[in-house]
Amino acid sequence: MRVTLKLATSLDGRIATASGESRWITGEAARLEGHRLRAAHDAILVGVETVLHDDPELTARLPGRAVDQPLRVVLDSRLRTPATAKLAGENTLILTAAPPAPVGAARVRQVETEDGRPSIPAVLRALDSAGVASLLIEGGGQVAASFLRAGAVDRLEWFRAPILLGAEGRPCVAALALAKLADAPKFRRLGAAPAGDDLWERYDRL
Repeated sequence: MRVTLKLATSLDGRIATASGESRWITGEAARLEGHRLRAAHDAILVGVETVLHDDPELTARLPGRAVDQPLRVVLDSRLRTPATAKLAGENTLILTAAPPAPVGAARVRQVETEDGRPSIPAVLRALDSAGVASLLIEGGGQVAASFLRAGAVDRLEWFRAPILLGAEGRPCVAALALAKLADAPKFRRLGAAPAGDDLWERYDRL
């Protein structure tokens, strides 16, 4: 499975202010490219905190044409996704550490855990069994860090807005618990191009 991590941040790598405000950090052109990325993947994955704070639809919306919608995937350790969430529909898979229970029309599957959270190898196995060959991760920082720690991210698609949010802003990647610089995940830049006022950078894992 090919795993892509999409980031939409300030210049200093923040995805929201300290209060959680995040709409919209990047501009319209970057958001359109984000929808094209969604349409090019079999599944989109977020953590439950993103669901609770933003209530996203996680659909690919492209002007002028219909799109085969990717599977929506939520990592939800304690099964906190509301049945009223916009993504609690048939085309959603919730992976949890808790005993499965109904959440709207979404499918709920219990997977193996690590430190009380769904383990990344177990998540990838579950998605593979669901026929997912390409996965787009959209947030948040804890989810991004967990996939990076597991060495599971193949590509970065990074949209940087020309603003600064400072140290109190929420980071795009949570703690990686690195003991040495040599342990840091390493990527090779494929290119950088403007997307409206934002910068779109693309990286592959070394």
